[in-house]
This record gives sequence, C-alpha cells and structure tokens, in this order.
Amino acid sequence: MTTIEKVLYTGKTHTTGGREGAAQSSDRALDVKLSPPGSGRPGTNPEQLFAAGWSACFIGAIGLAAGKRKIRLPAETAVDAEVDLGQTDGAYFLQARLNVSLPGIDAELARELVQEAHQTCPYSKATRGNINVELNIV
Repeated sequence: MTTIEKVLYTGKTHTTGGREGAAQSSDRALDVKLSPPGSGRPGTNPEQLFAAGWSACFIGAIGLAAGKRKIRLPAETAVDAEVDLGQTDGAYFLQARLNVSLPGIDAELARELVQEAHQTCPYSKATRGNINVELNIV
C-alpha cells in the first residue's frame, strides 16, 4: 500500500439513510438525495456518483498524458463511465466500462493516452485488481 506524503485535498461528506438517504459535502457544493438504483425514485445512487467522479478524474489523467506529448485534447473529449452493481454467489460486486471519446486523435495515440491515464488516474489505481474494468475507445 502506498503512503501519501502530501495530502492535496480531502473531500468530506456526511451521508444519512444509506441508499435511501441524502449526502452533503462539508462545503455544501454537493447536496444530493439518494435512491436505490432502478427504483425510479428521485435521487442519484452511489454507482452514478462513482461513475461521475471516475470519468472526471480520468479525463484529467488523459490530459496529463497528452500534455507530456505536447498534444492538446479536443474540447469534445468525453468519458462515458458505466458502473455495474452486480451479484455473484450472494455477494455484491462492481464492474466498470470507461468509454473514451477523443475525436480527431489517431486511434493508436488514443489507445496510448487511455492506457497511460489508466495507470495514473487515482480511481483506476484504487480499483486495479479489485474489479473488472474495460477500457474502450469510441
């Protein structure tokens, strides 16, 4: 396990009620109602929040990889993250797909950028070896 030498930021939230509750960040920038996936009730769920955080972080990591090559990412760069909540033998698990759109970037270069981003993105590091992750260039 890696020990962090310098903390750059700490996200703080307060959640009540679990999947049928609410979550707020300490600075109140995040204030969401939670509902179980597929319930049709108002609110988001942990899988959507995880997908949003991971995809935002992943775009940043792609940007770092592109910057090393002195390449500017297209404004339309996007990551559509899909996080599945599933069950095997009665236990709950996650799996994910990151569908990356880099319009105007050569396919081979896009693959290199995505692979490098997957090595540096903190969300990718946190999930590595723990869940199945599929990377797709779309």
